[in-house]
Amino acid sequence: MVIKSYQDQAEQLLKEYALADPVIPYVSIIGGIFACKMVYDLTQLISSVHFKSYSSLSKIQRTEWNNRAMSTVHAVFITVMSLYFVFWSDLYSDDLLAGLVTLQSSPLSTFVLGVSVGYFLTDLGMIFWFYCDLGGLEYVVHHLLSIVSLAYAMLTGEVQLYTYMVLISETTTPGINLRWYLDTVGMKRSRAYVINGVVIFLSWLVGCQNTPVHISILSPLLALRSGQTDSVVRTVFSNRGAIGVSCDELDVVCKDFQGTEEDISKEAVIDTSR
Repeated sequence: MVIKSYQDQAEQLLKEYALADPVIPYVSIIGGIFACKMVYDLTQLISSVHFKSYSSLSKIQRTEWNNRAMSTVHAVFITVMSLYFVFWSDLYSDDLLAGLVTLQSSPLSTFVLGVSVGYFLTDLGMIFWFYCDLGGLEYVVHHLLSIVSLAYAMLTGEVQLYTYMVLISETTTPGINLRWYLDTVGMKRSRAYVINGVVIFLSWLVGCQNTPVHISILSPLLALRSGQTDSVVRTVFSNRGAIGVSCDELDVVCKDFQGTEEDISKEAVIDTSR
């Protein structure tokens, strides 16, 4: 009973303060930035103790190691939340009498988008600070598109459903980061490296290629079906940013692949199969 009471009080405080409409964007963005800092520091601490190869890396490699851990945690978080909102939550259900589905939002859905904005701001800052070492122009463009799209959905409460559909494409990020880790520690010819490449391709094919088509077709149709023709132009326009992020994801994925030289010679294949 005591634990239940504390839990109820915590939920009430969360609803009154952290999830209060006027402060949600500020709290969530700041929370996302602090979470990134915490993950970065914990990764540095844990890796220096449990990974022998970490200490032998150069300074910029250690920075990228920590940065990719931060990226992986964000990708897992936002993918799980996106899948929840798109497939399991009733927030965007047609059964709700809340008007056009593209205009529906909740404090929680807005809060999650703010956390993601905080991550992209943090990562963009690191990219500028270590420019070209952590990524070039394609990463800057990708992050700017992401920030604009997420901020629009967060601040207006519009097209959050389709924003979360696009964010499902973050499923490719952990695999890409794992690929970099395997290459960095000298496991490029391992079976895990090959399997990881296949998984990245399949997850990108499912998560990234299908989303833009679904969004561009479904969003105006839903607006027209609901009789809110004035929302069609606004819905299509705001979706352009979200679709741009999903399409630009291909450039980032390809660039990450190109950053590591592939050895597909007969000797490499034989060595991998051992």
